[in-house]
Amino acid sequence: MQKACHHDLRSAFRALLESPACYHTASVFDPMSARIAADLGFEVSILGGSVASLQVLAAPDIALITLSEFVEQATRIGRVARLPVIADADHGYGNALNAMRTVIELERAGVAALTLEDTLLPAQFGRKSYDLINVEEGIGKLRAAQEVRDDKALSIIARTHAGVQPLADVVHRTRAYQDAGADGICLVGVKDFTHLEAIAENLRVPLMLVTYGNPELRDDHRLAELGVRIVVDGHAAYFAAIKATYDSLREQRGITIDIGLSASELVTRYTHPEDYITWALDHMNVRE
Repeated sequence: MQKACHHDLRSAFRALLESPACYHTASVFDPMSARIAADLGFEVSILGGSVASLQVLAAPDIALITLSEFVEQATRIGRVARLPVIADADHGYGNALNAMRTVIELERAGVAALTLEDTLLPAQFGRKSYDLINVEEGIGKLRAAQEVRDDKALSIIARTHAGVQPLADVVHRTRAYQDAGADGICLVGVKDFTHLEAIAENLRVPLMLVTYGNPELRDDHRLAELGVRIVVDGHAAYFAAIKATYDSLREQRGITIDIGLSASELVTRYTHPEDYITWALDHMNVRE
């Protein structure tokens, strides 16, 4: 089946943002998973930064993947996409100028939307891995990103972490990003509906929520009433693929003893995070 026009997919995504409903993303990581998601009737999909890091590098999600590597994967998906794809563009791979390049390349890849977060990435010497840049720099990145998009239907969504800053700071940041022209606000780390309500009452743009299956936020009707249009539950499909690959190869090899590793445990086993932690402590003085 022919892929849809990129502009049409971007327009379809904007229609989701303007609708009164709440939609859950399919986690896609390659062309096949994108085709499956569309065939199953999903309205929207997401290419996660953590998933791309695993798929391309077999590395933890610690800002190791480069823009070109991420764009290559997004392009493969964009070639066959029949549903809108949101790209988790992390921090835009650098400063405002890097964010401009990120938008140019991901627009060419065919994504319908991208999120730009205000995390200070990669972790700086002596700093925590979840430190945030200042609001002014975040605004600068958003405005730079908007300036270079050719297709105005491409949605640029500002992302911040609501779980690592006081509520007043979250409100200040999200309102500033809204005023800077963000097409939506993506929130990570929202605890429950009380937390969400306190943030949402200050906003008029659509919200995107990364919940990772948080049971305190499982009410689509209530989410929709608060302006949430997109929910990212996590990336279970990719983890299931890792588990299925391990089990299939184990059986093919004739290894009958199943040591019972979960998908998350397999990821830990094969991405060697302990090496990266050691290197970070030795050379970066990173504090968690």
